[in-house]
Amino acid sequence: MKYFRLKRDDGKEWVTDKLTDLLDSLNMTKFERSLRNSYKEEDRWVKVKDKDAMFRLERFEAKRKPKLSKINKPKSDEKRILAIPDTHFPFILDGYLEFCKAMYEKHNCNTVVFLGDILDNHYSSYHESDPDGMGGGDELDLAKKQIKGFYEAFPNAIICIGNHDAIVQRKAYSSGLPSKWIKTASEVLGTPNWKFSDHHIINNIEFTHGTGRKAKQRSQQDMISVVSGHYHSESYVTFFAGKTGDIKFAMQLGCGIDKDKYAFAYGKNFATPHINVGLILENGKLAFIEYMDKYND
Repeated sequence: MKYFRLKRDDGKEWVTDKLTDLLDSLNMTKFERSLRNSYKEEDRWVKVKDKDAMFRLERFEAKRKPKLSKINKPKSDEKRILAIPDTHFPFILDGYLEFCKAMYEKHNCNTVVFLGDILDNHYSSYHESDPDGMGGGDELDLAKKQIKGFYEAFPNAIICIGNHDAIVQRKAYSSGLPSKWIKTASEVLGTPNWKFSDHHIINNIEFTHGTGRKAKQRSQQDMISVVSGHYHSESYVTFFAGKTGDIKFAMQLGCGIDKDKYAFAYGKNFATPHINVGLILENGKLAFIEYMDKYND
């Protein structure tokens, strides 16, 4: 019987007799044709650009059935959501992109939502800015460079607009500058496929930055499941069950920031940030948090 071995350059490999299901579970379906073309060239490596990795696909025959890799194939209509809290580019924590990509792959996600404050805009803050810090142009250039990696990994992400993201637009408004003169966030950041809005409703779950109310309060008051960020040093998942059996949840997430950067000097006496992401699977029936180990040493 014929089997397939897909080996990644970091040593991880999968063995299957159903290649299409394997590629689907790894979110590699759009590369299926190029991978299939490698059957006749066992030593050929095929680059998968949006996963920043190299793969070799081999076809082999075996009389005895090898141990097959477990394939967690999402249902065709299932939303498996990775929620990424405050990144505050360009003051993001080293390794956070790799952590997000690993969680996306681990849980077979197919949807990504950023919860806002993707930009810090420290130079333009309504509070005191560090006089020794970067100017507006340099801060934005570095932010765009970092965002490029996230855009390549998650090209169709959904973005909630946070209070830091809105600083420039608010100041333009205060100065009397009409919105027609202002570029959209996607235009400025070079992310044409990202969808920006104050909040998004997916599977009857509200994804929002969280300014003004934490997730638990918002969920109880608005009677909807909520996923939000904004409060860097707090995270939890709380479920509510009504007498009719209706279940809602509130997910409060932390951030992906480097607390030692000058932009967060104001919080030097605050509690340690929670570096994490949220996972909302089975169309909202399963919600939990995965933590990065940076500040858990």
